[in-house]
Amino acid sequence: MKVALGTLKDKGDDLVAFLEPRVGTKPSLSGGEIEIEDEEVKEGVKPRHVKTYIKRFLYMNGVRKKYRVFVAGKELTIQEIEVGEKEEEEKKKAPEKPEEAQAEEAKPEEPEAPSEEPSKGEGAKEKPKKAATKKPRPKKKKAEEET
Repeated sequence: MKVALGTLKDKGDDLVAFLEPRVGTKPSLSGGEIEIEDEEVKEGVKPRHVKTYIKRFLYMNGVRKKYRVFVAGKELTIQEIEVGEKEEEEKKKAPEKPEEAQAEEAKPEEPEAPSEEPSKGEGAKEKPKKAATKKPRPKKKKAEEET
């Protein structure tokens, strides 16, 4: 199994130390890759599990949001995410768009509803009607049940 570190080469030694107890063998670091012998790996540890371990390592080092981990067969790749200014602006605008969409949906409904009180001015807004409350069920009398 191979793990391509990409721009995370400087933390390769730390990652090897982090993976060793979890994988069951000491991975070998060479250049920008970590190699793990498949025969020496603990039983049940799959590349998908190693991906989770790497993601946990990235989170513990505070760089999880800057990297993605891809699995292709028995080869894992750690890739840095390039966030441009446009993407950052889109992320900021994204929460605002659903609110605007809800406001736009509500606007067409207001003119369709007939106005009950024509004496109010055009600028005055009506209060929304509350839903009718449920009436409580009558309680059974214990005296009737006992007899």
